[in-house]
Amino acid sequence: MFSITHGTRGRLARMAAALALSLPALAASAAEPPLTLERAWQLAEQANPVLQAAQANLAAAEGQLADARGLLWNNPQLAAERARRQVPQPGLGHDTQREWRAELSQALEIAGQHGHRREAAEQELAALKELVEETRRQVRAEVEQKFVRVLGLQSRAAMEAELVALIRDNTGVARKRFEAGEDTRLDSNLAEVELGRTSNQLEVVREQLLQARADLAAALQLPAPMLPEAQGTLTADAVFPYTLDQLLAAAAARPRLRALDHREQAARSRLGLERAAAYPDVTIGLFSGREGPGDARERISGISVSLPLPLFRRNATGIGKATAELTQAQIERQAAVRDTQATVLALWQKLGSVRERVRRLEQFVLQRLQDNQRLSAAAYRAGEIGLTQLLFATRQVLDTRREVLEAATDFALTRIELEQAAGWRGGQ
Repeated sequence: MFSITHGTRGRLARMAAALALSLPALAASAAEPPLTLERAWQLAEQANPVLQAAQANLAAAEGQLADARGLLWNNPQLAAERARRQVPQPGLGHDTQREWRAELSQALEIAGQHGHRREAAEQELAALKELVEETRRQVRAEVEQKFVRVLGLQSRAAMEAELVALIRDNTGVARKRFEAGEDTRLDSNLAEVELGRTSNQLEVVREQLLQARADLAAALQLPAPMLPEAQGTLTADAVFPYTLDQLLAAAAARPRLRALDHREQAARSRLGLERAAAYPDVTIGLFSGREGPGDARERISGISVSLPLPLFRRNATGIGKATAELTQAQIERQAAVRDTQATVLALWQKLGSVRERVRRLEQFVLQRLQDNQRLSAAAYRAGEIGLTQLLFATRQVLDTRREVLEAATDFALTRIELEQAAGWRGGQ
């Protein structure tokens, strides 16, 4: 018989709870097919809240443009009045007279405000559409970056699992040799320690992979239990599909820069509108009414014109604010153009450096280390070398494969960042 202590019961309960919580996620992951990058983009564009919020703002700009395109900016005004007048009549009491008056008036802009207002609304709508496109590209880039991280960690987990299997085999050989008296206990313990280290490293990578899949699922707005498995490969392309000049040309036409240009044009139109607002609106009215006693009632009709005299206020406040907005828009656009070019140049140089690093590791370092590992394994089984030399060769291969995988992941992330900074789209 063996007893279970209170602490053991607590650990078993925690393990059972963790297993119960992980089963739905594991079942959902197994039921779902691997996720491709194209499918991830589709899901992100359909459900991403940032993109949906940007698209929702279009309704406000379209409504503003509809108002600006109206025949007149000011609505006509209709005024009506009805009065009852009591006129004293000596010896006869009061004579009641009923009078009425109606007037229709319209304020007219005389300094071209209508054209400035319409132009500003059109430019604002165009800028918002460009910002929606910029947001869509940013969402796609963020999703692709998370997708690449999942791919990299999946490859890393598979590599670590292969290493654990290899070291487990070596540990079994070392155990048999120790039992046969061919190796010392030190060699056997060293193999067991190495197996424990690699197994622990595998669990760490799996935890990182779980978090990366959760981040990707959140970006795609997938249900909580779903942890997608990415489908694809990480490669460092030998030839880029674009040149630096093409990237710089694409950067000049990036949606964000086009949006800033539209914002500058809108600010310029608003400045023209504020300057035109210094000229007062002319109000023209038509009126008709009846006045006077019943036996001498008069019908009055006429036209009225009113014009405020701009003697004391010439809209200096509005003009000053519009001028400041235009200046800020110009500065923002110029800074964005300069920063975009600098970012593209820096990322282009980094991308070339990372590609060269991947090529050097794969062609000159990794191949030789893999040969060393095979030779070391054969020599160890033949008794020509010790376990320490075998583990050293295996560790070198592992570290180099990690460096290659990290460099390939870094290459993919840098490429995504470069294409996003340049506003590059495939097939341009």
